[in-house]
Amino acid sequence: MLKKYWKKIGMLILIIACVFNIMNKLVHKMSLNKEILQSAQYIFSEQKNTNTEK
Repeated sequence: MLKKYWKKIGMLILIIACVFNIMNKLVHKMSLNKEILQSAQYIFSEQKNTNTEK
């Protein structure tokens, strides 16, 4: 039986894995505001470090 349906079983496992991956990314997604704020803080700290090295 497994020999006959291995492609369908593989596709089902692949689809389930993709759904779990997408759901995990949606649940743990940062808001755009937080992401922009962290990027700005990182750029500010990098510029501060380069200015102190000069």
